[in-house]
Amino acid sequence: MPRARRFDVFGMCNALFDIQAEVTDSVLDAHALGKGGMMLISEEEQRALVPQVYHAIVNAAAGGSGANTMIGIAQLGGTACFTSRVGPDEHGRLYRASLADQGVQPNLSPGEGDTGISLILITPDAQRTMCTYLGMARNLRAVDVSLEDLRASQYLYVTGYLWDTEAQKEAVIHAMAEARRSDVQVAFSLSDPFCVGRHQDDFRRILQEYATVVFANAEEAIGLTGAATPHEALGELARLVDDAGGVAAVTLDRNGSLLQQGNDVYEIPVYPVHAIDTTGAGDMYAAGLLYGLTHNLPLPAAGRIAAYCAAQVVAHLGPRVPSLDREAIAVIASGI
Repeated sequence: MPRARRFDVFGMCNALFDIQAEVTDSVLDAHALGKGGMMLISEEEQRALVPQVYHAIVNAAAGGSGANTMIGIAQLGGTACFTSRVGPDEHGRLYRASLADQGVQPNLSPGEGDTGISLILITPDAQRTMCTYLGMARNLRAVDVSLEDLRASQYLYVTGYLWDTEAQKEAVIHAMAEARRSDVQVAFSLSDPFCVGRHQDDFRRILQEYATVVFANAEEAIGLTGAATPHEALGELARLVDDAGGVAAVTLDRNGSLLQQGNDVYEIPVYPVHAIDTTGAGDMYAAGLLYGLTHNLPLPAAGRIAAYCAAQVVAHLGPRVPSLDREAIAVIASGI
């Protein structure tokens, strides 16, 4: 008898509590923060910075790339759980509650330090400066992975952001190996050109040995494969995950995306919207495609759902949307 699958997707990534605050340029100047940049900050820096912007917070919720994708799957009507580590602090409690409120089961092991945060500082000129403190997420261990929930999932989704510490690497390989033993498909996101540049050989090995789905943008795909064009990179990624119908997805910003399964290549157009903020577009694209794959939709239909989801987040400020129009999704899935 086939094993019951309680979850469509079992997600693993860094748990980062998103804090958006509207500040003046003087706050950036006081902490020597380059406007519009993205940077990692230390524990000391986040403890000095966060209290100064608490009065200016305009939004706060569970975040991080992988959590955004799991939330997107839940908004589509799918089922998801999310694994990481948080601290025994207010941000950890809020993170757990925020995930649950949005329909994602929080599998969050407690650490002894601070919960990771992504502090997004918005200045009056609408520039966004992002300061990330990884916190307890960097201490994810193999023992934190719920094998019971993993075995009860259709897909394991892991982001390249986790390939940072030795403990995280051990947890990732532990989960991927168990997924393969338990007939759970593995989807891997290259996540960022910086990650690809640092871990190119390891990422290629992950794709060859474990993954059946890979997500990348054009820069990441070309960086990993050394190909001259996104189309050539797509073909190389598809060969790396060519195991029982593996899927390669390469996003091209305003030029849509490319999907390949075997020798079949599909060009997926964008859904036209007024773009406000591209943050989170790749996370939501992954949510849409994974939703389609776990609901047995044809690959082109899954790609169109992914493009629709990405467009919705691009049309909003911030990495997530309050909700998704499931009737619109149903129309896309039906091919009408």
